[in-house]
Amino acid sequence: MNLTELLNKPIWNGKTLGDLLTVEFLASILGNVVAAIVILALGFIISGWAKRRIIALSDKHARLDNTLFDFLGNILRYLILAFAGLFVLNTFGIQTTSIVAVIGAAGLAIGLALQGTLSNVAAGVMIIMFRPIKLGDFVQISGEMGTVKSISLNYTELASAANVQIIIPNAQVWGNTIINYSIYPTRRAEWIFGVSYDSDLKLAEDTIRTTIMADPRSKTDPAPFVQVNNLGDFSVDFLVRVWVDSADFFAYQADMKRAVKEALDKAGVDIPFPTQTQINVNS
Repeated sequence: MNLTELLNKPIWNGKTLGDLLTVEFLASILGNVVAAIVILALGFIISGWAKRRIIALSDKHARLDNTLFDFLGNILRYLILAFAGLFVLNTFGIQTTSIVAVIGAAGLAIGLALQGTLSNVAAGVMIIMFRPIKLGDFVQISGEMGTVKSISLNYTELASAANVQIIIPNAQVWGNTIINYSIYPTRRAEWIFGVSYDSDLKLAEDTIRTTIMADPRSKTDPAPFVQVNNLGDFSVDFLVRVWVDSADFFAYQADMKRAVKEALDKAGVDIPFPTQTQINVNS
């Protein structure tokens, strides 16, 4: 093949090598390259600015979570860069319709393959936005109880009372009943103390009330409740309800059981227990 044939042979988009070597065409290519560089530079600048603006929203408001807004900022940044990439392709005359269709189909396939993960992310967004729980809360979720250590877009981490790590997918957190023991400043402690039928019920009631209310952690408002509420097979049962600070609840509840037991013993109030009588049928 001689030089003339080489210059007249179509090699790209119906254009021959001779066409591609013209000053006009080279200037057009150079212009497209410069335009692409400008578009990409603007894309990076605008996407970075948009991400910073979204993150700044969470910095201005303490109730807004940084994790969520960082995630949303990254999504917006990549969307802007994707559009910038499409503009660059259009600059070089490449049809982007088919590319968008392929990206859409690929996104749908990926979404179906990762629907479990995406459901966790969606639930994580809802948890972070509406804040049914927060770090440091003592909660019960999906049958697991512990202190909230971290909330990410995929999972929530609890530390059990034995300081064991518990990882719960966010879809199970948002889709289940959440019992939050820390949301209110006070809680109501409740006990049932049984005394024998031969006991002086007034003495038993006064002993229980005096013992519990002598503890500085016991709240007087709302007023404590100490009343007989059940006549059992072996005992007369007192239902006792007293309010206490949520932070003191567990230690307080355990301490009062021991204190009331010792006080009833000291007052001579009998605490019964089930007994069995064996009958000798041969006698």
